[in-house]
Amino acid sequence: MRYRLRVPDETAGFIRSLHPEIKRKIRAALDIIVSEPAAGKSLQDELKGLKSLKVGRFRMIYKVASRRIIEIASVGPRQTVYEETYRLLKKRPQPRI
Repeated sequence: MRYRLRVPDETAGFIRSLHPEIKRKIRAALDIIVSEPAAGKSLQDELKGLKSLKVGRFRMIYKVASRRIIEIASVGPRQTVYEETYRLLKKRPQPRI
């Protein structure tokens, strides 16, 4: 069962600005996530519900949403990606129930 990716414009722009070798590794990681969404490590505390996949010095933070959709929350260096993801999630409007 194949999943579809949803990548925010800000994250897609960041990926486009990276070195070609890193972009190649990120594309390979995206292929892994699409074919096996459980490949990443589950995060805890404020980022509970998200997963993290190691891509060299970078981490890809994502969420497996309903209807076979994987939402990429952020991609970045390990040193800052978790704080940046938390900041982005607080900034995004929450859906009304």
